[in-house]
Amino acid sequence: MEGIKIYNFKDVEKIIKSRDGETKFGERVHFIENLEHLSSFDAKYVLFGIPEDIGVRGNLGKSGASGAWKCCLNSLLNIQANQYTKPEKLILLGEVECEEVMKKASNIDPADPNYHVKLGDLISQLDEVVSRIVAKVISAGKIPIIIGGGHNNAYGNIKGASEALKKPMNILNIDAHTDLRKSDYRHSGNGFSYARQDKFLGKYRIFGLHQNYTPEYIFNEMNQSANDGYRLFEHLILMPSEKIVKSFREEMEFVSHDDFGLELDCDAIKGFPSSAQTPSGFAINMIRNFIRIASEEEHLKYLHICEAAPTKDTENKVGKALSYFITDFIR
Repeated sequence: MEGIKIYNFKDVEKIIKSRDGETKFGERVHFIENLEHLSSFDAKYVLFGIPEDIGVRGNLGKSGASGAWKCCLNSLLNIQANQYTKPEKLILLGEVECEEVMKKASNIDPADPNYHVKLGDLISQLDEVVSRIVAKVISAGKIPIIIGGGHNNAYGNIKGASEALKKPMNILNIDAHTDLRKSDYRHSGNGFSYARQDKFLGKYRIFGLHQNYTPEYIFNEMNQSANDGYRLFEHLILMPSEKIVKSFREEMEFVSHDDFGLELDCDAIKGFPSSAQTPSGFAINMIRNFIRIASEEEHLKYLHICEAAPTKDTENKVGKALSYFITDFIR
């Protein structure tokens, strides 16, 4: 398929640090030659990356999300392959080809009065590629695991899943933000707005929403909607951990009677290197718990982890965290 680089073992072999007597995760994952071969594998999960941060820049956020995929691979492929990590359940598909659109985005002058609209046009190109990949994976009976870029890619995930299943997709989003901003041009803050506008989005719940960063018009729209809902982080932090987990289960119950996707924006994690890093958020271990709980739901159709923005000093931290999230999900 045009727009995706499909990996083979040679593409990642140099990343894997082999040790005598040990088997690394990357030595046991599956690879395919093309998307038509997906259904011939028993592996349930299909992992691919989107190394871009155009949507984040278009939303006035911190760049760097394009580096999350590489960090993820460097860590994930070097964890141990054992009875708990289960690499045989995973197909490592590859990555969306973002180099050309990233180059075009960098060549747009920020002083151009149409700067953000032009970035939005590039994001729309990525939307089409992402949606086609997700649709192919789900149509093959697999569950895609998508590693960011920005949260703009939620639109492609939702569209692809909706088209594969021929119905709107319910979404549970662990996020400090709604990403329901106005649909004037595409960016990382309005993926769900466009999905709702184009009738790909069904029920939508946000878990851990921060009151300080949500415009009043969005609160008003959500409060008037029968399909949308949220749990404020400011309310959740008043609860003991077991009640937070109970609240998460309640939100999942709202969407999980039908097919749904799980979105995780790393902006929701306390102190995590992300495009809108926060000093106040969920602990990583709590996020791992949420992912594990959601992974047990039979109607869960995809996992998307986005907005991680590693720096040179935090590459290892980001990579390890993403690896934990992935193995928690497939376990």
